[in-house]
Parts: sequence; structure tokens; C-alpha cells
Amino acid sequence: MMFASSSSIFCLFSAALANPISAFAPAALQNSIHRSSAIFLSENNNENVVDRRDAFAQATKLVAGVAMASGAFGLAPSTANAAEGTKIVVAGATGQTGRRVLEQLTKVGNLEVIGGVRNVEKATVTLGESSTVVRGAMVQNVPSVDTSAVNLKRLDVIEDSVDDLAASMEGATALVIAIGFIPGNPLKMNAAAHAVDNVGTIKLIDAAKKTGSVKKIVMVSSILTNGRNWGQEKSPGFVITNVFGNALDEKLVAENYLRKSGIDYTIVRPGGLKSKPATGALKISGEDTLNSGEISRDLVAEVCVASLTDAKTKNQVLEIIEDEGTPPKVFNGLNM
Repeated sequence: MMFASSSSIFCLFSAALANPISAFAPAALQNSIHRSSAIFLSENNNENVVDRRDAFAQATKLVAGVAMASGAFGLAPSTANAAEGTKIVVAGATGQTGRRVLEQLTKVGNLEVIGGVRNVEKATVTLGESSTVVRGAMVQNVPSVDTSAVNLKRLDVIEDSVDDLAASMEGATALVIAIGFIPGNPLKMNAAAHAVDNVGTIKLIDAAKKTGSVKKIVMVSSILTNGRNWGQEKSPGFVITNVFGNALDEKLVAENYLRKSGIDYTIVRPGGLKSKPATGALKISGEDTLNSGEISRDLVAEVCVASLTDAKTKNQVLEIIEDEGTPPKVFNGLNM
């Protein structure tokens, strides 16, 4: 898919000057700030449509010098056992990131997993299939999910009321929000982003509050969401991402709403998402510090699952990318 403004957008890539990405150990989260300038691409929630990150992924690598290789991550026992005995809802369960969160949660014993989807019948088929999808210049492998361990329920943030959404989440103790608007008609992208990343996300938060049982919300957002307020409004990453429906501005409204909800939250802001296994170690940075970098969706899912129960993530914003200079490790929780 190509938009009318694509030529000018790609000019930004050519003009961008990428600095080496610097990050710090999770233990120094509160005291260290590391910034860099390069290209960042945004999030999407549907495996069949070219998304904002993937559409520019190859150009990102040319500018930032990000190398893609194979690697692997496993869910460590300590992480798996942490969430036992709870009922978790994953909104956006058929999306590239959401389905990975769902997959990891199904491996946890003694846990009820609810997959929130727009169409239960279609989602049952989609989640049960593995496929190879061409997204822009990238070929991505979409893994299947064992839906026998998942209770799929309708969660349509556009069509459903707050009461409807709350009914689908009845009895849930935690909610993972992994939704994102799907870029399509350029003339309708602003409305679509507003409906999903802003209004729809807020409806999910209101519904979670209405249940009276949800005690934790993990929201997948994006680095540079608050870019306007820390001098990044003209950075290539912010400009390129926000051109798609002003998505970052819309996400920021929902983030701020979640902060004021009274529910324990963790906002996970990943860098540009890639659908291959991680090729570098996890980097966790403080709020409003990262404006570049990529990260495997697998690793984003790991962080989301860990954030559900890790007390150190209470009311925190985690900005995450991969350290391409350090080999990937088996995920063993968040050492913050």
C-alpha cells in the first residue's frame, strides 16, 4: 500500500542522521537517560494489512544500520508461574503482538485466558493457522495459537458499548490492550486512528473499571508517543509515524486517561516492531527517552506478560528496544 505523501516521507529517511543507540541496564531505570536519533516505525493490529512500522522497515535499516538475523526467546518458568490463578483478557488478540501475548499466556498453568476479538468465528480460524504474510518489503511468519486453551469473546472497541465490553471481561483480573488502528484509505486514517487508539482504548479502560475486578492493565503503546512534549515533534521517527492518522497523538490521549484511571497500569512503549525472533538483548529505558530502535514482537509480548505481575512495573512507562550489539538471552523476567 502506498500513500500520496510517500515520496516526501522517504526523503526524510535519506536526510536522517542516525546515532548509535545507547541504553542502560534495567537496574538503572530511574537514574539513567539515553537518547538517540534515527528512524522509528509504528504499530498495527492486523496481520493482513501493511502497517506503519513494516511499511518503512527496510528504509529504517538503511538509515539506522539495523541488522536482522535469527534468534530465539523462551518463556522462563519464573515468568510463567507468576501469573497463575488469574483471568486475563487480551484485547486485540488476533493482531501481530496480541496473538503473541495470547500464545505465551496459554503456556501458563492455572490461568484463564480470554482472547478479545471483533469476530469470534473468524478469529478461531485465523489464530489456528500459521502463515507467511508479505508486509511491505518484509516477509513475516505468523505463528498459530492453540485456541483450545483460549476463550474467545467479542471485544469490538468501535461497535460495542462500554457495558458490552465490560460483560465480555466479567470476572477478569487483568487486561492487556494490544489494539491499533489499521491504515487504509488516506482520507479516513485520522478518523480510524481516533476511533481505535483514542476512543476505543478509553472504552476498554472504562469497561475494565466497570467490572470492578480488573486490578491491572498493560497497554502496548509506542516510543515517541509523547514526542511533542520532549522536543521530538520534528524528528523523523515522530513525523513518519504520526503521519498515519496522527496515531501518536491519539495514543497519548489514551495513555493519559489510563494514568488517571486509578487502576495499576504498565504502559509498554516498544520501538519499531519486527516479526522475527529477537537478535539483541532487551533494553528498558525510562519514559520519553527513546526515539529510535527496533524490537521483536516476541520480546514485546514477554515484557507484557511479565508486567502483569511484576510489582516493579506498577504505574510505570517502559520504553523497550533491542541492543543489537548484545546477543539475545532467554527471557527471565524484568530486572529493574
